Amino acid sequence: MIRMGIVDETGVMSLDFEVGAIDESVTEEELRSTSGGREEEAEKGGGGGSFKVEKYEVCEQSMSEYVPCMDNVDVNRRLKLSDSVEKYERHCPEERKGLGCLVPRPKGYQVKIPWPRSRDEVWLSNVPRTGLVGNKGSYKWISIRNDKYIFLGGGRADKHLNRILKMVPEIAFGQKTRVALDVESGVADFGAFLMQHNVTALSIAGKDIHENQIHFALERGVPAMVATFATRRLLYPSQAFDFIHCLGCGVNWTLDDGKLLLEANRILRAGGYFVWAEEPVYKHEENLQKQWKEMEDLTTRICWELVKKKGYIAIWKKPLNNSCYINRESGVQPPLCDSNDDPDNVWYVGLKVCITPLSENGYGAHVTTWPARLHYPPDRLQSIEMDAYVSRKEIFMAESKYWNEIIFSYVRGFRWKDFKLRNVMDMRAGYGGFAAALHDHQIDCWVMNVVPVSGPNTLPVIYDRGLIGVRHDWCEPFDTYPRTYDLLHANGLFTVEKKRRKCDISTIMLEMDRILRPNGRVYIRDKVSVIGEVKEIASALGWASALRDTEEGPYSSLIMLICDKRM
Repeated sequence: MIRMGIVDETGVMSLDFEVGAIDESVTEEELRSTSGGREEEAEKGGGGGSFKVEKYEVCEQSMSEYVPCMDNVDVNRRLKLSDSVEKYERHCPEERKGLGCLVPRPKGYQVKIPWPRSRDEVWLSNVPRTGLVGNKGSYKWISIRNDKYIFLGGGRADKHLNRILKMVPEIAFGQKTRVALDVESGVADFGAFLMQHNVTALSIAGKDIHENQIHFALERGVPAMVATFATRRLLYPSQAFDFIHCLGCGVNWTLDDGKLLLEANRILRAGGYFVWAEEPVYKHEENLQKQWKEMEDLTTRICWELVKKKGYIAIWKKPLNNSCYINRESGVQPPLCDSNDDPDNVWYVGLKVCITPLSENGYGAHVTTWPARLHYPPDRLQSIEMDAYVSRKEIFMAESKYWNEIIFSYVRGFRWKDFKLRNVMDMRAGYGGFAAALHDHQIDCWVMNVVPVSGPNTLPVIYDRGLIGVRHDWCEPFDTYPRTYDLLHANGLFTVEKKRRKCDISTIMLEMDRILRPNGRVYIRDKVSVIGEVKEIASALGWASALRDTEEGPYSSLIMLICDKRM
């Protein structure tokens, strides 16, 4: 007999199992036209017979670039945030006052240019507003040619990368350094060319209607999201990034007792590198030298080692353990954070003027090199709050195998390699097995692994694997521009969110429609009891959808809904 589960007859975790295959003889059109009895079952289970949703209307054209939590004018005005960095942080619409219509495409919108061509050019009509073209500082790396934006900064980015590698070869892009953060990244040239070195660089910047930096990055197919160093923790775990990069990013790292640099320290991995390429590094004006002295002093007090300073670049290295912190002289500021402070608790948590201590047992400091780290159970697996203790590694490995076999069936049965996927989101990522499987099957894409606040915080494990992700509450909008993802994957998300009773399923799906590109796809795997409502809402959104049995077969409590957002 073929074992189809991950627990054997004695109740012990086992990797000796198989996942059923998808019938390759069934075409996608047949798939859409034959839902059969499972559709009736889903409607009965999910209340589909009585649950009806009116077709959603299209929002006003002025909302084509709408990012709900970043465009909340009423809150910014009420809190008088016009001159504060807080205006670049999340201020979401009040409950029941969120998006209730479909965000429109800009006039002349065209199907995205596929990767890797999109690295060098994107449609002018798809990112309609920007002040970057014509800006004195940007004329060398972006221009307009006919109906496209052309990115000219590749050579500049490549030279910059090579200069960093010559200064500190130990950075070892693509081996020791796998996950990077590019702060206030312009149009993400640095992140785009790091990919040639097997590095995933997440580009972040605040939402600015005059520049749309992050919109450019995502349209190009480069990992990015709207985020900024301000007053709250960024939505990434401690020791997330092997490398943090600031090239002319304009962040005042020493402001407010170094609060922003301390946040960079929290998310920088032990032994990781911080690159600062700014005027204070190499210019000798009095005010700039004052900034350099302040930076030099602060980095010394938080135990960073200045490993190299040459030309316009300074590179620091974070310590591997707490010994330097402990041996500082009495009274040296900033202090270590309180022992009860959870450095991975990030959802609406304010910044703190303290040093996040490293784990005493070395968790996070000793990840293996890429690509071995993708499948090696990391030490921080043991620190995740979950019921299992002894079998954590087995659960991790079983999840990896489960998704590897499912993606294999998707590639063969649904011909995923023909979809030209680039920007992918896993809306309930677990340990990142879905993203790891896409890599293993050589789908040339990157995955934003979202870990909902409604479940265990597995983000440290995801980053230790060499993947990227973010903490999020799906009852609130996501921090990205409209039309930025090619594929949304939701496994068991709606069952969990419905039990919370915090928001309606329609709230989540309207947000999915906002961030999904035209011609984008949605794969939803969930219980039959909720899928009827989900399918009804999908129809109201204008998506073409079809039900499909999961690999567990026609009598499983799970079912799959495949949706297309047609152009």
